[in-house]
Amino acid sequence: MLTGKSILVTGGTGSFGKQFIKRILTDYPEIERIVVFSRDELKQFEMAQELPGERHKQIRYFIGDVRDQDRLVRAMEGIDIVIHAAALKQVPAAEYNPFECIKTNVMGAQNVIEACLNTGVKRVVALSTDKAAAPINLYGATKLCSDKLFVAANNMKGKRDLKLSVVRYGNVMGSRGSVIPFFLNKRQEGVLTITDERMTRFNISLDEGVDMVLRALEIMWGGEIYVPKIPSYRITDVAKAIGPDCKLEIVGIRPGEKLHEDMITETDAISTVECKDYFVILPSMRMWDIEAFMRTFDGHMCPPNFSYNSGTNTEWLDVDRLRELTRLHVDPDFSV
Repeated sequence: MLTGKSILVTGGTGSFGKQFIKRILTDYPEIERIVVFSRDELKQFEMAQELPGERHKQIRYFIGDVRDQDRLVRAMEGIDIVIHAAALKQVPAAEYNPFECIKTNVMGAQNVIEACLNTGVKRVVALSTDKAAAPINLYGATKLCSDKLFVAANNMKGKRDLKLSVVRYGNVMGSRGSVIPFFLNKRQEGVLTITDERMTRFNISLDEGVDMVLRALEIMWGGEIYVPKIPSYRITDVAKAIGPDCKLEIVGIRPGEKLHEDMITETDAISTVECKDYFVILPSMRMWDIEAFMRTFDGHMCPPNFSYNSGTNTEWLDVDRLRELTRLHVDPDFSV
């Protein structure tokens, strides 16, 4: 699939971008070129120390912002595949700076689409979030809008050999700003702050996120939203796993925060196909034969009133499993 191809990753210095690029370099040495596209020169410098061009001849580092369509077009010259991972994703920051979030997450998404249409890009996978399902905060609303833009772009590609799809998943274990690194830092103080004892979240590792994106690249028809089947955790179990002797301080739900996250709402489920390891939310405007899609991937339509919610999930991580995953994905030296 990737032999002789060139890939561009927006937000390439972020948690997902770095992991995705490392995987490509390890598993697909026959890749022609990887363009790391991001706006932070310091993060690019630091990434270049870890993955220097002298050792990895395929890597190119491009400073640029998804708000700048001209720079995107230049960076996409000769690119076959685009992974769109750039976003402003901090919920409180988005609530306080709403239009900055819109300029990056919505207008930036459209800039990526326009640049792909104006160059020879063949495949695009955009990263989404569970907060885009029934959003109550601005970040989630911008990502829902972004999802809609990438899905609808399949209607305007004309005769181009171009497919655009979306991958949506929940909280990434160990990513910057996530709860486990936060608790690891705070447990030395003997107090862990949690917003609400009832809170639950989906959980996925960076490697699992990369797996889903690679699978989407391989099987995509264009216009789908892929949702992997992943476990949930209770925030109180995370606190017990990281700091069992710590006092819990309840600080209340932050602006724009939910008790439980959705990845597929009851309304989405009407047009959602369930496969073995993942769900596929179909495009609202029919683009291809849905029956043929289900036969190809051995899928079936979700039942009436179905939803995929972190609070009603059927798979859960207990305290022991959370500790194992923390050692595996966050801190190999972690102990309690």
